Amino acid sequence: MLPVAELRGLTPRDLNDRILTSTQPLLLRGLVAQWPMVRAALESQEAASAYLKRFYAGGPVVAMLGLPDIGGRFFYNDDISGFNFRPVHAPLNGVLDELEAHRNDEQPPAIYVGSTTIDACLPGFRSENDVDLGKDRDPLASIWIGNRTRIAAHYDAPDNLACVTAGRRRFTLFPPDQLPNLYVGPLDFTPAGQAISLVDLHAPDFERFPRFAEALEHAQVAEMEPGDALFIPSMWWHHVEALEAFNVLVNYWWRQSPHYMDTPTNALMYAIMTIRDLPPEQRKAWEGLFRHYVFEQDDDTAAHIPPAAQRMLAPMTEDMARALRAQLLKRMNR
Repeated sequence: MLPVAELRGLTPRDLNDRILTSTQPLLLRGLVAQWPMVRAALESQEAASAYLKRFYAGGPVVAMLGLPDIGGRFFYNDDISGFNFRPVHAPLNGVLDELEAHRNDEQPPAIYVGSTTIDACLPGFRSENDVDLGKDRDPLASIWIGNRTRIAAHYDAPDNLACVTAGRRRFTLFPPDQLPNLYVGPLDFTPAGQAISLVDLHAPDFERFPRFAEALEHAQVAEMEPGDALFIPSMWWHHVEALEAFNVLVNYWWRQSPHYMDTPTNALMYAIMTIRDLPPEQRKAWEGLFRHYVFEQDDDTAAHIPPAAQRMLAPMTEDMARALRAQLLKRMNR
């Protein structure tokens, strides 16, 4: 595995389109090192917890709890009929106190608060700890809190800037073309919303998953300290390990497509339902249609149609997207 390419000496003001539209991961050493949250975490876990509690709005958060014997790996149960953890609704203050109580345990229970919207849970936090991604991006800012945990390799459709603010993390990333070698589990029954690789990165079973050896040859690794940030391009698979008894990560998700465009995941699900099980020749014909109208679409695709008559073949607009969505809903509800 190769290290992720690094950039040093940057501040949040130095982020630009070259970085934020990169098609390769980038480790941005010390990007948010001046955040008050990072400085509090470097002082102590107690100081970091107290800093977070200053902003806590009081509502419950969703915490994932696993027994000590899962070793921090949030995953399925043995037959993939369920999971090896349980979600609970709890006050954030209580979760922070529980993390403190188990800080010195040799085998602590796995505790993980994932993808919690900062502005709702910790209003005011971003006034002191934030990255300005520019007027053309409207990111969703989330916080992730836990002890030594592991999240299996998965992808996200948006671009992602992940900032370590407490503890240490290790990201292992795989390019999108390694999908066939990652042995991905169910698409519609997942631990936290995204489909995940079934391979245990710490103990890969190469007899069961032989192609994973090929994926490892293309993997990139980022070892991150407090204040470091990692840019993860859209659709890159990433396995995430939190390496300390107390870890906090802040991340920003945004899409390079207009806000009115739907997620491609819905198109994938619909294609599985409508195309995958067709006879081979029909599938091949639909493959050609998708290639022509989607994957290889260019200015010539609809050039033979008068512009006013191109309709959905013209460049997509918000009004057109709204009309198409209504048309699809009408068809699906028949």
